[in-house]
Amino acid sequence: MASKAKEFKQSAELKSGKSDVAIAGQDEDSKEFKTEIVWRNVIIFALMHYWAYQVRGHATWGMIFFHTAIGILTGYGIVVGAHRLWAHRSFKANYKLQVLLMILQTAAVENDVIEWVRDHRVHHKFSDTNADPTNSNRGLFFSHMGWLMCKKHPDVRKYGSKVDMSDIESDPLLQFQRKYYIPLVLLISFFIPMAASMYIFSVSMKLAFYSVMARYVISLHVVWLTNSAAHYGTWKPYDKNIAPADSWFFGTLCYGEGWHNFHHTFPWDYKVSETNLYRHNFGMIFIDFFAWLGWATDLKVASNDLIRKRVMRTGDGTHPYAVEEALKMKKLGIEKVENNNNNNNNNNEEDIKTCWGLGDKDMPFEDIRGITTYCTKIE
Repeated sequence: MASKAKEFKQSAELKSGKSDVAIAGQDEDSKEFKTEIVWRNVIIFALMHYWAYQVRGHATWGMIFFHTAIGILTGYGIVVGAHRLWAHRSFKANYKLQVLLMILQTAAVENDVIEWVRDHRVHHKFSDTNADPTNSNRGLFFSHMGWLMCKKHPDVRKYGSKVDMSDIESDPLLQFQRKYYIPLVLLISFFIPMAASMYIFSVSMKLAFYSVMARYVISLHVVWLTNSAAHYGTWKPYDKNIAPADSWFFGTLCYGEGWHNFHHTFPWDYKVSETNLYRHNFGMIFIDFFAWLGWATDLKVASNDLIRKRVMRTGDGTHPYAVEEALKMKKLGIEKVENNNNNNNNNNEEDIKTCWGLGDKDMPFEDIRGITTYCTKIE
């Protein structure tokens, strides 16, 4: 009887206009959930960090430069390939660029692209609810790396199954990567860098292995910051109702990924930010370079008009557009009046229904109209 009542309540909420985002993690099963640690993963992470630490005091400057360069390149496989291209479809890439990004993403060792995209789309669709794999409401450590050390909340699978993955799962290149993922990882991420270190720097296999692990662990933490620290800031120019926040520091450190309030508001924007400054967005440098070569096309960005409308509707008032409007109203002697029925209290269905990127059926029509496309491919 209780189960029937629960199903009726959820059905009524959906029919009344509440989105899955609004009810994700609010049922009785969610309240009864207890975290179950996966000790195998805990041991693996502990060993990884121990091995990475062993390189301390033994690596030469040449080795540090060599593995740092590899780490930076593998990062592009995540932030440009898995993230901006495949997860959010913010631009298109020809086959040569797709192969390159697949190789770099494999070298990063953060699961195959299909698995990575599924987790990330669910993260955007149900951000900071129990259906979010990296739910920041469960603590900074959990959202950073703890989520990989315990079993997923049942809502992750329950609501995650509703996220469209057909475009990714039908991709032959990504199917190939998934089928041969383990041997590809061993070859690209470990064997080749280790062999190169031993040959170039004349070091032992053990030190070469420790160097690879140090590069891998540091790269992981840089990427993980966008799931953890970027959800705890206070600067929210585009949407004050969500946890993700913008940060100059993380925006620069994480290849431009730290402009997180913007990104969760406009996830389909290839720049992942409003800034055009390359020094704060290394991912944009990569994409723009390959756009210049003709390998990347159809780069999507949010128009100034769309940004202005969203800033005025849901922003925290710190954006230049909002400051400009406030000064204009002050000169006219008009006091700002908060409308309790508008988006500021997060009751508007269009704002509750977040989307994972271009192609999501819940993408607001206003956003679709507000897309500006650069480097359009001429057939």
